[in-house]
Amino acid sequence: MARTAVAYSNLLPNADIADPAGTATNAGVGNGHVIPAAGPNGRAVPELTLLRVTAGSTGGNVTVLAGDNPPAIAAGMGNLVVAVANNATRWIGPFESGRFLQNDGTLLVDIATGFVAGTITAFRVPRNT
Repeated sequence: MARTAVAYSNLLPNADIADPAGTATNAGVGNGHVIPAAGPNGRAVPELTLLRVTAGSTGGNVTVLAGDNPPAIAAGMGNLVVAVANNATRWIGPFESGRFLQNDGTLLVDIATGFVAGTITAFRVPRNT
């Protein structure tokens, strides 16, 4: 199966947003999610990205995959694995480009097999100018 794209929910400076529903989790190694290359220069901005992962009745590990070298020169540090308990919510990030950025400008997230009825939401923190 292909990865499911998770659209960004933009946080707004000096404002609020309604709580987004999130994208249904797509479990299984290699069948997880992709955070799009939607930042400047056609790349994701890991340092400005937060993930909210909510587990349903069965939790499991959420893995943010190490990036490609280049551009991720610290990819050798490996993946980030976060355990999400049953019926729990975890906030993950922000992330370091030098460790997690893929060569196509995306971030990749795998959800453990058996992770039932969860959601994932990607938030982009604005740069105040």
